[in-house]
Amino acid sequence: MANRGGSGLALGRLARRPETGSFLGMVAVFLFFAIFGGSGFLSAAGTASWLSIASEIGIIALPIGLLMIAGELDISVGAVIPAASLTAAILSGYYGLPDWLGIAAALGLGLAIGLINGVFVTRTTIPSLIITIGTMFGTMGLTLGLTVMIAGSTGVSLVPDELTKMLLGQYLGGMFQVTILWWLVYIAALLWLLHISPVGNWIYALGGDKESARNAGIPTKRLTIGLFMLSGFSAAFVGVSQVMVYQSAQVLAGQSFIFNSIMCVVIGGVLLTGGFGSVVGIVFGTITFSIVNQGIYFTSIDPNMGSVIIGALLLIAVLTNDTFRQLALSYSSKKA
Repeated sequence: MANRGGSGLALGRLARRPETGSFLGMVAVFLFFAIFGGSGFLSAAGTASWLSIASEIGIIALPIGLLMIAGELDISVGAVIPAASLTAAILSGYYGLPDWLGIAAALGLGLAIGLINGVFVTRTTIPSLIITIGTMFGTMGLTLGLTVMIAGSTGVSLVPDELTKMLLGQYLGGMFQVTILWWLVYIAALLWLLHISPVGNWIYALGGDKESARNAGIPTKRLTIGLFMLSGFSAAFVGVSQVMVYQSAQVLAGQSFIFNSIMCVVIGGVLLTGGFGSVVGIVFGTITFSIVNQGIYFTSIDPNMGSVIIGALLLIAVLTNDTFRQLALSYSSKKA
């Protein structure tokens, strides 16, 4: 009897975790495409197709998730990606400077845009959604204008050296992008940041009640700026990775990452109102999105239905996330 009671309690705790719903959704989606996609979906090539997508979106979705847990949002990532790609391509491809210099400039650009976002959010009362939309359009305009002025076109090519190609643009086994390994590094680092380090409690407190967090001595302004800089850096990293993989940078690249990353976060159990979510849930949400995005091509289903399935997943996630949050809150109050 005691064992059964303990098992029931453990299952109750598990059911109240923010990533539980996203895990169940991921399993359901994987089984669906495993059945209807067959051996093609389950093959190494099939796995590589959705893992490569997941790694690129995941590197951006993780810091976006942290921002959303803190009650903020960053739309500018869609403009930072091509801006970083073209910065690296122009400096190292067009002007022939060392690859590391182009990469450093691109990552620095991402940090600078994140800093601008963070400073405006903390020093004004304008919502972060509006501020980052403004920086997104400003970055897009500057990227287009400067690229055409310098290179005379909207695209710039870059052939990386062997070391850079190995670290950022290599295909492991001829199929798996090396970005997957960088995604794993991101997962480990942000898992520690949010769930082990004291900063994680600050992030949750910031999303729960900003004024109370400030009164408790949490450096809310520095924390907010730091999260936006992490988001900008991550988007720039993906932009650099893309130019090393495809050896070309385009002005219009990266727009799909704006809403795709937010969908991954929401499907992963993070509330739009902030204060609730987990890194593991975001990873599950990213995998779920990527499986649907690529798995549809291994079935006989119309590829256009992929968007319908993703939209349905998003609506279901929004409806169920609040339920899991209420379960968590009720469990916490009973425990107290």
